[in-house]
Amino acid sequence: MSGYVERPAAGLACVWRRTAARRTASRVVPDGCTDIIWSSAGTLVVAGPDTVGHPTTTGPGVLHGVRFGPGVGPAAFGVPAHALRDLRVPLAELWGPTPALEDALAAADDPTAVLAAAARARLRATPPDPVAAAITRSVRRSTVAALADDLGLSVRQVHRRSLDAFGYGPKVLHRVLRFDRAVKLAWTGVPFADVAQRAGYADQAHLSREVKDLAGVPLGQLVRP
Repeated sequence: MSGYVERPAAGLACVWRRTAARRTASRVVPDGCTDIIWSSAGTLVVAGPDTVGHPTTTGPGVLHGVRFGPGVGPAAFGVPAHALRDLRVPLAELWGPTPALEDALAAADDPTAVLAAAARARLRATPPDPVAAAITRSVRRSTVAALADDLGLSVRQVHRRSLDAFGYGPKVLHRVLRFDRAVKLAWTGVPFADVAQRAGYADQAHLSREVKDLAGVPLGQLVRP
């Protein structure tokens, strides 16, 4: 049986599982998040923050993942987000040897619980930059200059800390978060004109241009079942 399931997880955006009975083509698109992914074939990788859509082929088999919310993952990975931008990197390159974790994953009834526990332990040891959460909350409604003023930082400092936390500056983060909201609305069946208005685009044409730039395909193709 094939399919994708995600569920809430304390301190994380979610945990998820993707099952494919055969090799399946899909497209991973920017959402501001980062993931740790373990496959039933034994690979254990970090998915860095994306700036464009990536065609990918998965399966047959099962993928188990934990997803960090925007600005959170780099604290667990131990490197700035921009070093992982648009990359898939073996977790061992960031955490050092991972055979004990891989053995625990292979033996677990619920590998996502094992991944979540490891992720939370890292976040307890190295919490995320609190400025990242402030940027996420404010980026949709503030200019970068106003945001910097609110935080008591210079524009350059806000840009640098945004690169470290998200992999890109505040303006790109705004585009990515707006795009992610639009895609989620479209998936629920909201008409595209309403998606544009509710997600904060000037009009449907603006939405179409942004989706094509960030995903690489039109919105209708992206959300096609």
